[in-house]
Amino acid sequence: MGLPRRWMPIFKRNMQVPGLKPKRRRMKRMDWKSKRVTALLEAALVEDRATEDETTRLTIDPALRASASIQAKEDCVVSGLGCIPAFLEIFARLSKKPVGRFEVISHPEIFDGVRVKKGQALAVIRHNAASILSCERVILNLMQRMSGIATLTAQYMREVQGTKVKVLDTRKTLPGMRLLDKYAVACGGGTNHRQDLHDGILIKNNHISLGGGIPTVLKKALEDRRGGQKIQVEVRTFTELDQALLGGAESLLLDNMTPAEVAKAVKVVRKRAPGVSIEASGNMNLKTIASYAKTGVDFISVGALTHSAVAVDLSMKITADVY
Repeated sequence: MGLPRRWMPIFKRNMQVPGLKPKRRRMKRMDWKSKRVTALLEAALVEDRATEDETTRLTIDPALRASASIQAKEDCVVSGLGCIPAFLEIFARLSKKPVGRFEVISHPEIFDGVRVKKGQALAVIRHNAASILSCERVILNLMQRMSGIATLTAQYMREVQGTKVKVLDTRKTLPGMRLLDKYAVACGGGTNHRQDLHDGILIKNNHISLGGGIPTVLKKALEDRRGGQKIQVEVRTFTELDQALLGGAESLLLDNMTPAEVAKAVKVVRKRAPGVSIEASGNMNLKTIASYAKTGVDFISVGALTHSAVAVDLSMKITADVY
């Protein structure tokens, strides 16, 4: 589980404060200057034609300086602060006219992964007023989505407190946004699972049905895999569980089982193959995850973290510069 080596340059180590407890912990930090992230942010600005903002061109003095405060309009876990200077730098590069220097200021206690209250200021931008106005929507859109994912993840983490279970995200991310979606999960205290189809071997139901059954596909995977990746097999019944264990599965995904069935399966696996990791998945929600966490599984994957998170409400208040 966790991040593959080839993604490590994008996610850097940094001391952060979790949303659940006041003490500090280590978590991943986004490299907002990486080519992958830069391309994504630039595409957002191009999509909005930010450098061709007609309303701002017609109404705002190009020389006007302004201060913009980004504020939380509800309690939330912050994620995406690094996009603010990143967007402004890219905008300056794309702009046909000089936009001048800018400054982004935030309180030392406000950073990705921290829980904030309604009304708190997350960051202040001091810059050319036109540039702020042209970048306002893309900055808020991204931070609202990322903070929404982080906040929902933190809610799931609260439900499994007191257990050793790790809450995993999935590949159910917005197309093109996976890197940032998964970073937001980490900000909320969750654990990143597979980043892509090349990152890990997970034999799922459709592979099994199309490939000739668990014994056949598992044998092929064990014989032909490259590198030292573990092979995980999705099982839905105790017959499939037995086949996976007999075939040498190194990790199991218990899909759409009831908590009672998962607890029974955990006992079987711990007795027959204590080294095999166990993950539960399938329609997990805030009402049910605690019961699954108590079964003794190692991981619980929750697609809702990224496909059903509601964007948090953030606003940007812009005033003529006072300094």
